[in-house]
Amino acid sequence: MEEQEKVTMMPRIGDQAPDFEAITTKGPIKFSEFAKDKWVILFSHPADFTPVCTTEMSGFAEHKPLFDSLNTELIGLSIDSIHAHLAWVNNVKEKTGVYFDFPIIADLDMKVSKLYGMLQPNESETAAVRAVFFIDPAKKIRLIMYYPLNVGRNMDEIIRVLVALQTSDKHGVALPLNWKKGDKVIVPPPKTLEEMQQRLEDDSCERIDFYLCKKEI
Repeated sequence: MEEQEKVTMMPRIGDQAPDFEAITTKGPIKFSEFAKDKWVILFSHPADFTPVCTTEMSGFAEHKPLFDSLNTELIGLSIDSIHAHLAWVNNVKEKTGVYFDFPIIADLDMKVSKLYGMLQPNESETAAVRAVFFIDPAKKIRLIMYYPLNVGRNMDEIIRVLVALQTSDKHGVALPLNWKKGDKVIVPPPKTLEEMQQRLEDDSCERIDFYLCKKEI
């Protein structure tokens, strides 16, 4: 029963992102007031000064100008102290020249990790899994990714789905398998017989059948 309760409490797609206050490498934040009118990618990593996490955090840092251009703020998290975070950021900058210029939450009490289901006991009870939450400007969770401790994320896929979500919102369309920017999008299917007939007579899109039509945007 307790396990079922834990599962139901985990945030789901469509939920309002749980609010929290935390200390970060950029100072204290209240999440509901963070990045007003912007998308947010909230992501966790198991621990500072670990190899896979260093490659991932560096990937986010190196792509920060792209995320800025997509009106998106980054915010990281691990169950480490603010002092460990600062030392790690400084160490990576000294050794590689890559600067983690985004807030990293110090979650020693695991409050945020538990709130977002980042602690998964079958993987680890003391380290957050590699979770990624895509949160829109209304602070609604739009997409969630989970990775185990031993497999790094794919930055191309993170960027692809962020662009896909923004494209879908802007144009009211859906995105097909392997969609990337510049590809055709899917027009939502008709909901009435009249709309279906209009679709069958519409030559402005690539029509496979009334329920599957693609167009360029």
